[in-house]
Amino acid sequence: MSDVAVNLPGAAWRDRSQPLRIAGVGLLLPLALLALWQAASAQSWLPPQILPPPSDVWQNGVDLWRTGDLQAHIAISLLRVFEGFTVGAVAGLVIGVSMGVSRPVEDYVRPLFLAIAQVPSLGWIPFLMLLVGIGEPLKIIIIAKAACVPIVMNTHAGIRAIPPGYQEVASALRLTRLQTLRKLHFPATVPQVFTGIRYGLTHAWMALVAVELLASSEGLGYLLVWGRQMFWYDTVVLAMVLIGLVGFALDKSLERIERRLQRWRVADSGKLVAPL
Repeated sequence: MSDVAVNLPGAAWRDRSQPLRIAGVGLLLPLALLALWQAASAQSWLPPQILPPPSDVWQNGVDLWRTGDLQAHIAISLLRVFEGFTVGAVAGLVIGVSMGVSRPVEDYVRPLFLAIAQVPSLGWIPFLMLLVGIGEPLKIIIIAKAACVPIVMNTHAGIRAIPPGYQEVASALRLTRLQTLRKLHFPATVPQVFTGIRYGLTHAWMALVAVELLASSEGLGYLLVWGRQMFWYDTVVLAMVLIGLVGFALDKSLERIERRLQRWRVADSGKLVAPL
């Protein structure tokens, strides 16, 4: 009994330190690239007009932050991706669940959905410009389409992957359609659905940047193209770094939510363990 009491604190410490070790390893490559970037600037391997030093990019970010322009661009992009992703996620879940639980719905909807999904989000911009112009509706529609496709595919696949025996048990218990969705389909498809949601958010963020590059006067995508037009490459690099960091933060946020929803996971050893 005493051995167990002695070993538990060490095991708990290892579990808590594991994310720190993973984060430390993940920082090695970015830090190496930063060092290479600094060396390239210091040795003038490329002119500063093409590759500005990290100090210039940092100072430009500080200046834009002090004026409030940087916060405004970030807030506008986040609001757009939130609105578009929300629309796309709701539509994706509805379509995915409908096709998953109903064969007739799948037969009618799936061919048209696949045809629409095969056209890249940017390919819809010229057509949508004729319908809704170049205002905010265009951006929301493009972002929603980008988010919707992976959510539909993963939700539909998750429901179809439920073992038939589970459905037979639900029938034997005489569960209603709503009860079956709530007690069987939703719990069984949480991992698959969240995979689709994470992919959907990633696609939504990329579509946002792309549509802001083409049809916007504010946002991080606009900041990127504005810096290129003015030949302010420190602004271009700053916008690229911010786009990557914000996208990474959004994905990690969804990952943490997924871990919270999945209270228990089956480890490789076959034991039931709590998420971090």
